[in-house]
Amino acid sequence: MIDLHLHSSASDGALSPDEVVALAAANGVRTLALTDHDSTAGLEAGAAAAARLKLTFVPGVEVSVSWEHRTLHVVGLNIDASNDQLQAGLRELQKLRDTRAREIGRRLAKRGIPDAYAGARALAAGADITRTHFARHLHANGHAKNFQDAFKRYLHLGKPAHVSVTWAALEDCIDWIHTAGGQAVLAHPLRYPMTRSWLLRALTAFKQAGGDALEVVCGRGNRDELMQAAHLATRFELAGSVGSDFHAPGNAYLHPGGLPELPDNIEPVWNRFH
Repeated sequence: MIDLHLHSSASDGALSPDEVVALAAANGVRTLALTDHDSTAGLEAGAAAAARLKLTFVPGVEVSVSWEHRTLHVVGLNIDASNDQLQAGLRELQKLRDTRAREIGRRLAKRGIPDAYAGARALAAGADITRTHFARHLHANGHAKNFQDAFKRYLHLGKPAHVSVTWAALEDCIDWIHTAGGQAVLAHPLRYPMTRSWLLRALTAFKQAGGDALEVVCGRGNRDELMQAAHLATRFELAGSVGSDFHAPGNAYLHPGGLPELPDNIEPVWNRFH
């Protein structure tokens, strides 16, 4: 009944904040967080929709972080979205997203796809342009067989339209979240393309920087992965969170709700909300 990792059209989700909340409610979720990438633009609408449906709404954000030339995602939960320091940091990330989008468009144009930036911008509908918007455009216009193929052919690391970006520093990100009164959660810890030794290094850095919790229950996760994540949370003395990482309907593994409960020995991060 809890889902603390959901995306809307305020970043790269397919549904509006109202629609995300309605879908979560229909799936039995009673407590949810909207956690768009580097943006809090959907929180007001999400909170209003949750209030109408008598759900508990947790304001959140998913912050892009660069650590040791790798990208991590840190979810900030129960944040004060009006906090000046948080918003200043997010504005810098939004500028980076625009710079990256323009460069992706330029590189795709060199590959004979001249309209990609304009197409992605139209799909974003005023939100920050993400690689997801480019993937949707490439698929819709016949340049890729499907959404995943667009990433595989053009957007993943080493592909012609991949653009590397240096996001927020881990310490800065966690400081923004804490200054805004929130809890810092390392999202989907077993989904990063790194070895176990690198994951342990990342968790060590996260803990030393003041990180609060680990997303122990994740969309797509199986029982073995849940147990692995729970072990890591215990080892690093981190609370646990639960999140589907929902972006769009149609993915049976990443939909709001339907997630296992946290193991009994893991402190729920929501117990720390004030």
